Amino acid sequence: MAIDVDAWLRGIGLGQYAELFRTNDIDAELLPRLTGDDLKDMGVASVGHRKKLLEAIAALGAAADAPAPSRATATPTAAAERRQLTVMFVDLVGSTTLSTELDPEDMRELIRVYQNTVAGEITRFDGHIAQYLGDGVLAYFGWPRAHEDEAERAVRAGLAVTAAASRLTTPAGKRLETRIGIATGLVVVGDLIAEGAT
Repeated sequence: MAIDVDAWLRGIGLGQYAELFRTNDIDAELLPRLTGDDLKDMGVASVGHRKKLLEAIAALGAAADAPAPSRATATPTAAAERRQLTVMFVDLVGSTTLSTELDPEDMRELIRVYQNTVAGEITRFDGHIAQYLGDGVLAYFGWPRAHEDEAERAVRAGLAVTAAASRLTTPAGKRLETRIGIATGLVVVGDLIAEGAT
């Protein structure tokens, strides 16, 4: 996982711990393995901050475990089927303005942390990341694995995404905001939607 730990901490609003993480030699390789006890031993005294750090670490892990969507056209599945599908699109509010205000490397890191956070929350509700579109994230609920409560899962994921994204901040300290669209309906999947389809 290629991550700038200092930028990641700033992104979740806990930049005050950057020096503490450096002093304890916490790098991108060690970050996903941190536990609550580790954070306590390091000197993160606040229970709230430890919980926030552990949630953000879990979101990174979930995003890393999710298969990366390919931009190449995938081979469609053999059998198409009629299925109830819920589609979610998450968009970062004000990203165009942000891109003019931030250094390109800072913008890239902010988008990466934001996408990891969004993907982590969607994956937590068993959604499938279909594609990253700039600062947008397209996700399916009900494909490739179906549940009886896909629309509810998508709404719960949307609420979790909104809450998690609002805890992220720009280098200037401004909180991020998202717009989320969700639609549910009957579709034929298999010949049109496949792993990594664009």
